[in-house]
Amino acid sequence: MENVMDKVRKDPLFWIFLVFLCYPFLPYLGNFVSLGTELLLWFIFTLSFNLCLGQTGLPSFGHGAFYGLGSYAAAISFLRFYGEDSFFLPLITAIAIGALFGAMLGWMIREKRGVYFAMLTVVFTQVVFGICWRWDAVTGGEAGLSGIDRVSILGLNMKDPHTYYYFCFVVFLLCAILIRTLAKSCFGMSLQAVRQNYIRAQYLGYNTGKYKFAVFTISSAFAGLAGGMYCMLTQSAFADILDWSKSGDVVMATLLGGGTVSFYGPIVGSIIFILFKELLSALWDHWALIYGLLFVVVLSLFPTGLMGIIINRSRGKKSKKGLLPTPAKQGGGAEEQVEQTN
Repeated sequence: MENVMDKVRKDPLFWIFLVFLCYPFLPYLGNFVSLGTELLLWFIFTLSFNLCLGQTGLPSFGHGAFYGLGSYAAAISFLRFYGEDSFFLPLITAIAIGALFGAMLGWMIREKRGVYFAMLTVVFTQVVFGICWRWDAVTGGEAGLSGIDRVSILGLNMKDPHTYYYFCFVVFLLCAILIRTLAKSCFGMSLQAVRQNYIRAQYLGYNTGKYKFAVFTISSAFAGLAGGMYCMLTQSAFADILDWSKSGDVVMATLLGGGTVSFYGPIVGSIIFILFKELLSALWDHWALIYGLLFVVVLSLFPTGLMGIIINRSRGKKSKKGLLPTPAKQGGGAEEQVEQTN
C-alpha cells in the first residue's frame, strides 16, 4: 500500500489534478473560474495534438480545425436536432464529427511527410474556415451561432460556473489518464518508432500509413470533444476558432512547454500561453508580439522547451550523484551506441 502511495505522490498528474481540484478556492485565481475551465479544455486539446506531434512526429499545423468543428457540431446539433434539453448528445456529436473529419483527412495524407503533411493540414483548416465563414444558413456566417444553453443534468445545474468547471475537470482527468495510457501502450511505442525513424519502422514491418491514420483520428476525436465543451462554455460558436492562428496557438503552447520530450509539456505550455494571453492582453492590444518574441527566444535557447530544461537539469543532478549509469556500465559498444542514436 505504501509503494502505491509513493508512486501516486511521485506522479506529476496527481499534483496537476490536485491543483486544479482546488483551483476555484485559490486566492485571486479562484475569482476567474471561466479561465480555469478554459485551461482544462486547452489541456485536453494540447494533449490530443501532442499525440500527433510529440508521440508520432506528425506536424499537424491545422489541428485547430477539429477543435472548431467540434464546437460547431455541438452548437448545430443543440440548436437544430436535439433540442434545448440536451447536454451529452451535442458533446458526443462533437467527438464523432472530430473523429470523422480527422479520419477523412488522415486517410488522404497518411503517406505524406514533413512540410507536405503540415501544409495540407493548414490548407484543410483554411477551407473549413472559409466554409463556416460564408455558410450563413448553417453556421451563421460572420455572426456565428448563439443561444446554446447548459441544461441541468443528474440534478446538477450546469449553468453554474463552478459546477461546469468540475464537470470539465472530471472529463480532463479521464482524458489525461486515457491519453497517457495510450501513449505508454504497445500502440504508443509503435508511434514512437514511427517518429524516431520512419524508414526503419517500415523495414521492421510497421504499416506506418495506418498508424498515422489511426493516431490522427484518435487525436481529432479528443480535439472535437474539447471544442464541443468550449462551445458549452461560451454558449456560442464562431468561425474565428477555425482560423489558422488557433492551430498556431496550440503548436506554440505545446512546443513552449516541451511536448516533444515530455507528456506534461502541453499542460505546462497551455498554462503559460493562456495566462500570458490574459495578462498581456489586459495591458497591451498587441500582446501577441511580446508572446511571439518570447516564444522565439525560449525555443532558440532551449529547443526542447521548458520541460526539456527541467529534465536535463534533473538528469545532470542524478549523474553528479552517480545515480545514472555511465556509458561503459551500460555495456553498449560504440556501434551499439550509434545504432541507438540513429
